[in-house]
Amino acid sequence: MFSPSQADVRRFFCAVHAKQQSGEAMEAIEMLAGQWIAEHPEYHAALSDVDAALAQMGTPGDGGQENPFLHLSMHLSISEQCSIDQPPGIRQAVELLTARRGDLHAAHHEVMECLGRMIWESQRSGRPPDGQAYIDQVRRRATQD
Repeated sequence: MFSPSQADVRRFFCAVHAKQQSGEAMEAIEMLAGQWIAEHPEYHAALSDVDAALAQMGTPGDGGQENPFLHLSMHLSISEQCSIDQPPGIRQAVELLTARRGDLHAAHHEVMECLGRMIWESQRSGRPPDGQAYIDQVRRRATQD
């Protein structure tokens, strides 16, 4: 199983951003990451300086800003979950939410809330993540106003 460190994740996203800026060829996962990076121009400055990104590890964001590396990692995680439909049913649930919102990016942000809750609940309880509860939360969002 691939378990990148926090530094590895930061280097990866900074490298993808650099490749986008220079027009370099990218691997499939880099292209996917690049699409999410393009959706978040507010992160481009943070992604432009790998040394600063590494130096800021473990420090809280200024003024409660969200961590761009965590946020982009969640986009990639959700994209991967949907591509392999794991947990089973997540692809359909995200597709339903996307259709309801009319925007994949907006849907992903809602799914992130559900994913974060599932992880938090798992850590709090000491039990494995509850994939069915996660999917149920996404489906509820897709069917409620």
